[in-house]
Amino acid sequence: MDYWQKRLNDYRSYLKLERAFSDNTVEAYLRDVRKLIDFFKSQHITLAPHEVKKEHLEDFVKWAASSGIGANSQTRIISGVRAFFKFLLVDDAIGEDPTEFVKRPRMERKLPEVLAISEVQAMIDTVDLSSVHGLRNRAMLETLYACGLRVSELTTLKLSNMHLDTGFIKVIGKNNRERMVPIGEVASKHIKNYIEHVRKHLSKIQKQDEDILFLNHRGTQLTRVMVFKIVKEAAEKAAIPKNVSPHTFRHSFATHLVEGGADLRAVQDMLGHESIATTEVYTHLDKEYLKETILQFHPRSRTHQGE
Repeated sequence: MDYWQKRLNDYRSYLKLERAFSDNTVEAYLRDVRKLIDFFKSQHITLAPHEVKKEHLEDFVKWAASSGIGANSQTRIISGVRAFFKFLLVDDAIGEDPTEFVKRPRMERKLPEVLAISEVQAMIDTVDLSSVHGLRNRAMLETLYACGLRVSELTTLKLSNMHLDTGFIKVIGKNNRERMVPIGEVASKHIKNYIEHVRKHLSKIQKQDEDILFLNHRGTQLTRVMVFKIVKEAAEKAAIPKNVSPHTFRHSFATHLVEGGADLRAVQDMLGHESIATTEVYTHLDKEYLKETILQFHPRSRTHQGE
């Protein structure tokens, strides 16, 4: 298996240097390929990468399923293995891609909770605006919902990227990809209020966080854990019986947009998804809403049509 290790080392360099992936992402890709190597070892199969055929990979998929690995994890592993062999193909290490016709398991889509618009408002209304923390937390919750941000994107928002007068903010997403996201007047108002009445009056701001928008009382960037805590507390105060997290705001943001008629491509751009397939998970619409829409707009939905 020494040949595999050499190729893994080459692949690691490619992911880090050419794709500029983070260390965690690189390790995730390598871990998927190591699963395949573990399978070959368990079956006492000695193959170099260029000797791997479609049949071997199909046996690998069956082995993964019999090992208790869930369908979603299987799909992720196969995607990782496929990316590895595509790299080998481009690198001229193999003559053909054995993963090309390997079927992926059907994914089990588990959608996160969706908040009703009234529930979002109820959570936001629980914030005490008489305190400095309350002014900050209100601005954060408004921004989460107004822009559909990931929690990591919220905590790393920069003052220099707030173009509130033009109605946009610049967001740094996964793999340092930048995108411009529209922001509404309400969220803009609360951000300006927080900057003017709280952030400007912090006694000390740490040098490395001088451009970070949302800070704690010590003048340092908020942690993900702190944002989770703030959201959880707001949900509890609003007596919402759902498992609410910052991602729930992101999911609700996208779902409400789609229900309101927003174009899926526009939602994809705002969420920062590379693939439209990822955005499609946010088309989780209420069945009655879909039924009413079809009955209202489809030209042949009424029994009198064509009679």
